[in-house]
Amino acid sequence: SDKLEDLLELLPEHDLPEDLKSKHCKRCVVVGSGGILHGSELGHLLNQFDIVIRLNDAPVQGYTDHVGNKTTIRMTYPEGAPLSEHEYPPASLFVAVLFKGVDFNWLQAMVKNETL
Repeated sequence: SDKLEDLLELLPEHDLPEDLKSKHCKRCVVVGSGGILHGSELGHLLNQFDIVIRLNDAPVQGYTDHVGNKTTIRMTYPEGAPLSEHEYPPASLFVAVLFKGVDFNWLQAMVKNETL
């Protein structure tokens, strides 16, 4: 718990961006990383949602015809985080799902720009 408290002190406070908070009715879609959308050509439909939540390392680059190119929130465990910087659009939010001790070590390394 001490480690968690120390980490929380390092993190800035964030809220949803104003453009999302101001929408009266939000339509959301969750896109997983299982590959079931490959070949679906549903990208244009997925891009129409107000909020697109992508899980783990579900790739966008190279698959936009099938999975769209919009990412509002990327939720992942540290070991499932995409390695490519292209999977983190500047206007999107990254949500780390932490539950193991090593996850908190990862967060500390990210915040302090340390090597794991």
